[in-house]
Amino acid sequence: MPAEKLQFWIGFSKVPGIGPRRLRNLLDYYGDISAAWQANPGELRAIGLDKRSVESLVKTRAAFDFEQELAALKKLDVRVLTWDDPDYPALLKSIADPPPVLYVRGAIIPQDEWAVAVVGTRRASTYGKECTRLLVSGLVENGVTVVSGMAYGIDTVAHQTALNGGGRTIAVLGSGVDQLYPADNRKLGRAILENGAVVSEYPLGTRPEAGNFPRRNRIISGLSLGVLFVEGTKKSGARITTDFALEQGREVLAVPGSILRKSGSGPNYLIQNGARLVTSVDDILEELNLTMVAQHTEARAIIPDNEKEAMLLAQITSDPIHVDDLGRMAGMPAAEVASTLTMMELKGMVRQVGPMNYVLAREAQTEYN
Repeated sequence: MPAEKLQFWIGFSKVPGIGPRRLRNLLDYYGDISAAWQANPGELRAIGLDKRSVESLVKTRAAFDFEQELAALKKLDVRVLTWDDPDYPALLKSIADPPPVLYVRGAIIPQDEWAVAVVGTRRASTYGKECTRLLVSGLVENGVTVVSGMAYGIDTVAHQTALNGGGRTIAVLGSGVDQLYPADNRKLGRAILENGAVVSEYPLGTRPEAGNFPRRNRIISGLSLGVLFVEGTKKSGARITTDFALEQGREVLAVPGSILRKSGSGPNYLIQNGARLVTSVDDILEELNLTMVAQHTEARAIIPDNEKEAMLLAQITSDPIHVDDLGRMAGMPAAEVASTLTMMELKGMVRQVGPMNYVLAREAQTEYN
């Protein structure tokens, strides 16, 4: 996104009192983010923005230093995704009030469309931790991304188990992405950056205030196909996440808890009210239709990026074929065939078997009966 537009999105993310709904109304009225940012106070009040929000906008505009903000984002390698960005996560964008700006450290990739949120109490029992390890390990083995909130307890176990298994995980913060919280999880947060992402709707410098966390939970569920509640009470933060999930049309799943512990009351209540009871990872995969993630990921990996790749892929099979034959069959010059094949090999789409002979790098697997 051009910097001249991005500055206004970042600016609005720093204005107290103007959230997704009010910003959407401003964009509907003005038709452009820059016009909404620069609107005069009298006009803003005339179209229905309350006095307090107008004052917040005027104050933020006066103090906002975009160059300084941009330098801070660049220093931390933070990417800013907005509603207008094609890379903004499609699942999250589909909820009723997606964050207008999503600050991302690390990377969100297409594979993360297949994600499950794992949430639970900060005071996790041995049972809760072991269930989390078992189920998250199974999700990772099946190519599913794990989303959580990087809090103590179940969140920490979920993220760490995903990383230990070589999987992807996304942490959603109730602070700026420069404020890895809690402090004891800063090392975990840095590890997540290497194989996933730390994300937030809050601008850099935002402290982890208590009021931020309930709202961030809608992003945890919004990034996911479903929410797994492992352990916690009926009034816990994890329950807030499952409530958001239901509002967003996401599936809710729960691990049955002990009737002798308060931390079992939350999952048991959800199960009594229709949540899917989970005793193995297969229950999650079946409920969310995630049994074919590995195959979907593999198929996506061999989708051609351009017409030249498509022409060559149409001719390449599991049987070796020479570059010269490929050129004749595809109607392409030899030099063009060679350069295109080099790129396709780097992408893992084809592989060379012998001098100048190529085969598909991936073949559809047939099930043994």
